[in-house]
Amino acid sequence: QVQLVESGGGLVQAGGSLRLSCRASGMLFSINSAAWFRQGPGKGREFVAIVIRSGTTNYADSVKGRFTISRDNAKNTVYLQMNSLKPEDTAVYYCNTNVDGKNYWGQGTQVTVSA
Repeated sequence: QVQLVESGGGLVQAGGSLRLSCRASGMLFSINSAAWFRQGPGKGREFVAIVIRSGTTNYADSVKGRFTISRDNAKNTVYLQMNSLKPEDTAVYYCNTNVDGKNYWGQGTQVTVSA
């Protein structure tokens, strides 16, 4: 059974940094893609970043140059390093993976950026 557990969210001032973690069980990030999505207040869920099996990464335009997704295969954990945070980055951040065509989501972690 695939389970994703996020951690690392919190309250930070604009310009600050946070690092989110997503620990997986029941699957391996080394052979499956891992992505981060977010859902801000009153908004739909939107793509943030992805790292695929090869290690190639891709980012939403709104976070390029500020966020970095990375993967530690030994810990089976994916990270999202978020720098230069803005109030508009306030959202619940979700970890996502797709295994054999089925999507899995974590429970989400709240990130709040104050002006």
